[in-house]
Amino acid sequence: MVLTRRIIPCLDLKDGRVVKGTHFLQLRDAGDPVELAQRYNEQGADEVVFLDITASKEKRGIIIELIRRAADRLFLPLTVGGGIRSLEDIQQILRAGADKVSVNTSAVHDPNLITKGSESFGTQCIVVAMDVQRNNSPNPNGTPISLPNGETCWYEVVIYGGSKPTGIDAISWAKEVEQRGAGEILLTSMETDGTKKGFDIPITAAISKSASIPVIASGGVGTLDHFYEGFTAGNADACLAASIFHYGEFTVRDVKEYLRERNIPVRL
Repeated sequence: MVLTRRIIPCLDLKDGRVVKGTHFLQLRDAGDPVELAQRYNEQGADEVVFLDITASKEKRGIIIELIRRAADRLFLPLTVGGGIRSLEDIQQILRAGADKVSVNTSAVHDPNLITKGSESFGTQCIVVAMDVQRNNSPNPNGTPISLPNGETCWYEVVIYGGSKPTGIDAISWAKEVEQRGAGEILLTSMETDGTKKGFDIPITAAISKSASIPVIASGGVGTLDHFYEGFTAGNADACLAASIFHYGEFTVRDVKEYLRERNIPVRL
């Protein structure tokens, strides 16, 4: 059985609006999230991700209302992430109409959140987002990964929007989150995020090989060929992108038609 590859637009949210920047900085307004998500629904997106990048308890009401609006109008799976710290948060977001939740910083602080979340709501509901960066310093616990320039490094998990290194090896963390019941890994490399130079293929391929759960490649799409590389060289199960969709450079259908011509199985 050939599994179709998924194309997933990601909407970064701030105060109820879609924004986009580079490395989470220099944010520009990109529109209303529900209207944009509807557009991607019509273009044939397989899923949509809402990521509340400035999430905090006092703003939880904004995202809950957005999820309700989106769930009423969309006919595709919706994943929501940002500021999810407890089983109660997960339950609240799923009840509002999301199909999955994405946990990142809180999962690093409390890995039991993954275990309890998957036990309570099912593995299919729990996505672990991993932000990673290259580290060239010696680490006996780091998994060595070869780069195209011939150098070797290990990849470190970073949290709080890529601002705080954890010392955790990305490959080890990917294996642990799978064991704890995560249904998917959403992988973003800080090396490529917002650069439009393509996905970070070495770490994408390494995580895809190490984990048996689906891996979503994220961070760096600038051309149609970058999607193709994500699926072939990176062996990703899905590719996620933001600005190229938000600012009309390509539609989801453009991407899928390009991939189908190159024998990547997609749903059109």
